Amino acid sequence: MVDLTPDRLPVAVIGAGPVGLAAAAHLAERNLPFVVVEAGDAAASAVQAWSHVQLFSPWEFNTDPAARRLLAAAGWEEPDASALPTGGDLVKQYLQPLAELPALAPHIRYGTAVTAISRLGIDRLRTAGREEAPFVLRLADGDEVLARAVIDASGTWNQPNHLGANGLPAHGEQDAAAWINHGLPDVFGADRDQHAGRHTVVVGAGHSAANTLLSLAELADTAPGTTITWAIRGADPAGSFGGGSDDELPARGAIGSGLKMLVDTGRVALAPNFRTHTVRTLGGDPGRDQVELISRGPDGTEQTLTADRVVAATGFRPDYRIADELRLELDPIMSASRALAPLIDPNQHSCGTVTPHGYRELAHPEPGYFAVGMKSYGRAPTFLMLTGYEQVRSIAAALAGDMEAAQSVELQLPETGVCSVTAGGEAIALRLGLSKEQHEQLLHVTAKHLGTSATASDAVLSAATELGIDHTAALQLAAYAADMFDAPGASGC
Repeated sequence: MVDLTPDRLPVAVIGAGPVGLAAAAHLAERNLPFVVVEAGDAAASAVQAWSHVQLFSPWEFNTDPAARRLLAAAGWEEPDASALPTGGDLVKQYLQPLAELPALAPHIRYGTAVTAISRLGIDRLRTAGREEAPFVLRLADGDEVLARAVIDASGTWNQPNHLGANGLPAHGEQDAAAWINHGLPDVFGADRDQHAGRHTVVVGAGHSAANTLLSLAELADTAPGTTITWAIRGADPAGSFGGGSDDELPARGAIGSGLKMLVDTGRVALAPNFRTHTVRTLGGDPGRDQVELISRGPDGTEQTLTADRVVAATGFRPDYRIADELRLELDPIMSASRALAPLIDPNQHSCGTVTPHGYRELAHPEPGYFAVGMKSYGRAPTFLMLTGYEQVRSIAAALAGDMEAAQSVELQLPETGVCSVTAGGEAIALRLGLSKEQHEQLLHVTAKHLGTSATASDAVLSAATELGIDHTAALQLAAYAADMFDAPGASGC
């Protein structure tokens, strides 16, 4: 017979990604029983899908305090706080060791997809006895898990946004799925043959689009015939360039500077005011035939782009269908909890200007259910892992009855501020695979050229060329130097 006493039931954590594992770490520290259900066959399966991507935030912003404490007790060697990990580094050096700890490993169920959540013996309509009834999580294999609370860290990776500019699938998008990559394709690895020597159209204006455009430009240096078009809904791409040299995360600023350079120099063709309406295949073979994107403006004006490959860097959205029997109160715009939505609205906030928040802002009319991490942000693209770690710290404290700790929500997020040229240059150098020593050599040679160069960007470009750095890499470095020293843009290089 199952003991339905709330304190004896586990807290169910959905998802063994960075935030889900952080929730487990906080629950373990507070000696609260828990179970983690993960649809993938290993921890952080979504992160594994973008293991080739380098994060623009260093290690200090990507690990959770409770997780670090548990790992340190087991002899874990913490990575350099200022280094920039790839997704693969994050899994291998942090998430996988965390999931294997004795405090967590026995409580994680892999290959376990949650298909629905409800209350034991109670549907959404019934109020009497609701708060005392355990949650019931139905699994894909037919099994069920009872829980006192649910922390839903299932993320958004499996729910990409559509190409259609109005949020709906573009006409013909499903039929053209074989031509379309979502998220962050590995253009130097598994997806290289799809893009090398071919024309790729990247749709989207966020960091995923910027990363893909920079990678494709580097690929073009070694793969003749590789061409790139960037399609954006707006008239001006300036918003995608970010804080440049003023960004408190140098790697994030470097991405924006590099992207501006690609557009200014014509390495990437810009298609502004492009609102995808229709996708039409021009044959039946995705490896040989092309696809046509058709934009239709509000006045009926049409534009057409023809591509060998399309990257839909259009973001992701949460899927709340598993919680249909729960009483959720979602903001009609953001698809986040009502209290959180105004704090994360991308029309008002960037990653670093989000107000610290915890269990109160994440609560719903369904007591004990919390969506956290990427899922908690709904349609907002401004999530940082550090935010999710603070979310689950607050929730674990609340579930433990430590309301003082639960309500004391503090978070220092990196936003726009002053950074050094060395840090920004290192961010780009790391992204290009250069060692710290090579970067220092680059600075030394740049200084030699400053006296004879018209601009700082010219000096960096000359130094990079002298050291044998490829053309696109040189232009990216030049773009950042120009930004740092208020010199003319890299478009004159």
